[in-house]
Amino acid sequence: MQRIDHPLPWGTPGTQRTLSVFRFGSGPAKAYVQASLHADELPGMRVAVELKQRLFDLEAQGRLTGTIELVPVANPIGLGQLLQASHLGRFEFGSGKNFNRGFLDLAELIAPALERMLGADAAANVRLIRAAMREALACMPAAPSELEGLQRLLLGHACDADVVLDLHCDMEALTHLYAIPQHGPRWRSLAARLGAGAVLLAEESGGNSFDEACSMPWLSLARRFAEASVPLACLATTVELGGMGDTGREQAEASAEAILAFLAEQGLIAGDWPAAPADCCEATPFEGAEFALAPHAGVVSFLQPLGAQVRVGDPLFEVIDPLDGRHSVVRSQVDGVLFVRERMRFARPGLWLTKVAGRQPIRQGRLLSD
Repeated sequence: MQRIDHPLPWGTPGTQRTLSVFRFGSGPAKAYVQASLHADELPGMRVAVELKQRLFDLEAQGRLTGTIELVPVANPIGLGQLLQASHLGRFEFGSGKNFNRGFLDLAELIAPALERMLGADAAANVRLIRAAMREALACMPAAPSELEGLQRLLLGHACDADVVLDLHCDMEALTHLYAIPQHGPRWRSLAARLGAGAVLLAEESGGNSFDEACSMPWLSLARRFAEASVPLACLATTVELGGMGDTGREQAEASAEAILAFLAEQGLIAGDWPAAPADCCEATPFEGAEFALAPHAGVVSFLQPLGAQVRVGDPLFEVIDPLDGRHSVVRSQVDGVLFVRERMRFARPGLWLTKVAGRQPIRQGRLLSD
């Protein structure tokens, strides 16, 4: 195991934050796994604890056939953001920016350098594109902020990986995945192994989140250089490991084993691993996910459990104003599975309370909430 520590730029005098990357194994194939980019989403960090020990053991046994990089704390900035005993790790305090938005568009960054360089040899093109990504990131001017410096470091380690797993969680949730549609079938095994309740597919969900910053450049370059052979060489996903309270040991161990078995399928780990379960949830378009909001403020009572199969018109939750008694029942607008609920029980304007994965597109434009 190799530990790589990157000091973040712009630390104030007397303070210094560090991004730590643990590299296991060696070989041309590479996987990159990071946890808790939204720093208060801790199930991924707990799974990373298990992954780190298992990878250490697998490396000692000589079973790693590729390189696996693990970042257990992908956001040391947000990890330290506590306000009056509340951990607020989704947005940077100084700028208000979401830590998982606004990553660099690598395709735009490197496309000019690739003109007349790509040909019919897909493997050679992959090597050339990855080298261009690394060089472009290394040659950029100094990062103007600690946040941008962190994002560049994360992308620099992930940009040349064959597989990228960004471990998150939602409020109260089933395990679910986000990916581009072109990779949907390739995630079926991981979704089945994790017991995912939903897989949501979209080419651009808005905001240039980390997984799309890794996968989408290949799709963009393939379209821009249509005469060349450019494969979709980075299989990237956001894995939402249940809800914010799902940090139990048994669940973390099971999730870690599921991830390792999937990486073994990708040729990164040798040995015998259990086959993926045959049953798996149906992948659906992210455009079909309903984010249900309340029509007014009030205390919330949920009327469906997580995992409920709902139909149009089924009640999702009720909202009651405790002063004037106004009472509203919010009903589903789609057929699908209820896969996320808000953990707070008071409705506020503009904030969703449930998410239902529907099969037919109902939204367009920016799909991610901030």
